[in-house]
Amino acid sequence: MISALHWVRRGAAQARPDKYDLDEKEFKRIQDFAAQHLADAKEELAAAQKAEDIANGMQVETISEANPELSEYNLDDYDEETPVAQESNIFSNLKGLSYYTSNREDPYITLRDDEDEDQEDIMIQNTDNLLLAAKTEDEISHLEIYVFDESEEGEGNLYVHHDIMLPAFPLCLEWLDFRVGRKSAMNGPGNYVAVGTFDPEIEIWDLDTIDNMYPDVVLGAQDKSKKKKGGKKSKKPNSEYHTDAVMALAWNKQHRNILASASADTTVKLWDLTTQQCAHSFSHHTDKVQAVAWNPIESTALVTGSYDKTVAVFDSRAPEARASWRLQADVECLRWDPHDANCFYVSTEDGMVQYFDGRHGGAQPVFRLHAHDKAVTAMDINATVKGCIVTGSTDGSVKVWDVKENRPSMVTSRQVKGDIGQVFSITFCPDAPFNLAMAGSAGKVNIWDIATNAGVRRAFEGRSTIVASARADKEKVIAMPDDDEPESEEEMDGADIDMDDVLESDYEEEESGEDV
Repeated sequence: MISALHWVRRGAAQARPDKYDLDEKEFKRIQDFAAQHLADAKEELAAAQKAEDIANGMQVETISEANPELSEYNLDDYDEETPVAQESNIFSNLKGLSYYTSNREDPYITLRDDEDEDQEDIMIQNTDNLLLAAKTEDEISHLEIYVFDESEEGEGNLYVHHDIMLPAFPLCLEWLDFRVGRKSAMNGPGNYVAVGTFDPEIEIWDLDTIDNMYPDVVLGAQDKSKKKKGGKKSKKPNSEYHTDAVMALAWNKQHRNILASASADTTVKLWDLTTQQCAHSFSHHTDKVQAVAWNPIESTALVTGSYDKTVAVFDSRAPEARASWRLQADVECLRWDPHDANCFYVSTEDGMVQYFDGRHGGAQPVFRLHAHDKAVTAMDINATVKGCIVTGSTDGSVKVWDVKENRPSMVTSRQVKGDIGQVFSITFCPDAPFNLAMAGSAGKVNIWDIATNAGVRRAFEGRSTIVASARADKEKVIAMPDDDEPESEEEMDGADIDMDDVLESDYEEEESGEDV
């Protein structure tokens, strides 16, 4: 499945991506990084085995107790003896190896490959958009970086440029241009993605480097030296780092060194990317925090939404002065209105979309929209065309709405269950306002040019210069070529694979509110 999508605007990516360079400094960094994770894995394995033995009522007998004659050899502590030689690790045998960034530099390679052709293949044009997709397939999670070129014969071309392996199931993505890690001293904006997963840490990857082995920065990594041996990871929230899954991320475009995160540990945290430390922690919710977003005008104002069925708006400098609203169902998505920064949209798991004025805490919504019969798991607001919003649901449909003058009406609906399954993410392209990326349980990405729909052209005529052929006889949807292996019937039939099930929180499929 694909759990999250994010566009990268044209011109943000480096034309010729760098190749990963494993120099001495980078080698030391990833050696320490891997050693910490290996130590954690060993402790978790030992704790799980011990818990299983206790659950099964087994009496764990030592070797000495079973065979007193062997006690003189101290076999019980055999694995814990300190070796005389340097402790080996997964990188031990790499230290003495020579590494060449290019085959041309390696004196032992006499057959030269065509590197110029390789460079041409990875080139990114300034007319290309990147589309990031958080994908999990056969229990392996990775980030796919697509290139979307709409100029190719007017039809568009979508292909995977490169991918990045992830340590756990990804839940959210956020793009940022603030330079961190190895390139922090370089001038100009960068090209990075922050990834939130089931793990409590936040990884930040450089999108301008291919074949990366490890993230440039990990926010919220616990200090393993302070952890007691054999101690379990505490799920109790604290002010320094998350202790549970990171469910939402929001980068502050005005204060570019600030990243907000929302977690299943019930807290919202602000991270200073310069120091890579948590600057503030907020604990006004009582259940998993599903969504967080910065106001597009008031750069210090945040909106957050939680499974405690509340939404809160506050200034991060004075979080006690908080406006809040109680809803009838768990929050799924939050979006500020780019055309009226005082207001925001919220979608919920009962199929509703509501529009609130952030200046009036606790007040009734400006309008309610019963958008779907199942959870509205995806929503986006068109930043260019006023009144155009889209919703996606686990019912396998994507709908376009016109909310002009706060009187919502459906413009068109598209059934995508057979293409992408249940819908988990939809997002408008920042450079082509009618190109809508969609993805879901089937693990496929589609890009729907909604302007090729006659109803959309009629509804929004005069509100935008729509680049679409009036003679188009069918709607334009761009997709990757099908794999040789078909998707499972369960995925293609849109079987219930709710994201809340993955987070151990079942959906209750019930209707509430009124139809518009």
